[in-house]
Amino acid sequence: MNLNELPFNTDEMLAGIRTWVECESPTYDAASVDRMMNVAAREIALTGAQIEHIPGRMGFGGCIRARFGSDTSGRPGILILGHLDTVHPIGTLQKLAFRREGEKCYGPGIFDMKSGNYIALDAIRKLQRAGAAFRLPVTMLLTSDEEIGSPSTRDLIEAEARRNKYVLVPEPARPNGGVVSGRYAIQRFKLESIGRPSHAGARLSEGRSAIRIMADMIPTIEAMTTDACTFSVGVIHGGQWVNCVSSSCTGEALTMAKRQADLDAGVERMLALSKSDRNDGQFIVTRTLERPVWEPNARTMALYERAAKIGKSIGLELGHESAGGGSDGNFTGPMDLATLDGLGVRGAGAHTLDEHILVESLGQRARLMAGLLLDLD
Repeated sequence: MNLNELPFNTDEMLAGIRTWVECESPTYDAASVDRMMNVAAREIALTGAQIEHIPGRMGFGGCIRARFGSDTSGRPGILILGHLDTVHPIGTLQKLAFRREGEKCYGPGIFDMKSGNYIALDAIRKLQRAGAAFRLPVTMLLTSDEEIGSPSTRDLIEAEARRNKYVLVPEPARPNGGVVSGRYAIQRFKLESIGRPSHAGARLSEGRSAIRIMADMIPTIEAMTTDACTFSVGVIHGGQWVNCVSSSCTGEALTMAKRQADLDAGVERMLALSKSDRNDGQFIVTRTLERPVWEPNARTMALYERAAKIGKSIGLELGHESAGGGSDGNFTGPMDLATLDGLGVRGAGAHTLDEHILVESLGQRARLMAGLLLDLD
């Protein structure tokens, strides 16, 4: 099949993507994520796929698993792995409205990663309409909590990945259009400071502010950043009454490293920051979610070579690299499965109010996905 003849229509794709983007779905709003899952499920259902709604847990939204085609042999196939949760809170559309300006199209979650999921589905649709047959069973798994480390879905992701031979992740493409063949390791931490309360107006000097303890520790944490391992504090919650010296403050920190050994050393440094001086105030660091380092194996590199060959057939020079940021590919790659990430669209501004995609990449990336679905055996 000539992939260049598949009739991907940019205006139609943008109209479909708009529906998904305008259904805001921040991770911590389970009801909103479930609404987004319903929007996607209805569109997937029109392809004739067998759809399962998997209930959420731990207070998060549910997931969708869709199986395409009539292959019931149970043989390992292709898993398209994506997430529909975003970092943008409800109401972001008022600041980041869906709009097209020349070759850029803006909207919350449009780049990370609703467009990538949408073009994967559109690739399946176009192949169906062309009468093409997949060589392997195809499954799409759309999850609900990737943006916070996939605490409620990692087991589901890994279980589904084990049933498949290939994992395709339509997360955003690299800036040069390349794909992702590996991911850096990421570790999250819970931070807690415990102070000594007092009346802020009458007995200020008798207190020890938990907020101040946390504030003093942030520069210490972020100053540990090196080229090998980065540290950042991204969440802080503290205090309730302005006339009370705060007795507690919580936060979250993240460290990322290119190698597992560097991450392990970074974890030791973070945990060593804990202190229990009741006079000066306590600071407690607790290790939480981890995304292990994913280094490309032989299976992944063989999959990349096939993707690069398909890319050439559609005029795309496809490079590859390991990348930061983390994705659910961090789980499937280390399982010795052929995993290729960064198959989504080109763009920039992920997680910001400048988030956008490059419209010209929609058809090309959809053709790349279609080519992989046809070629893999």
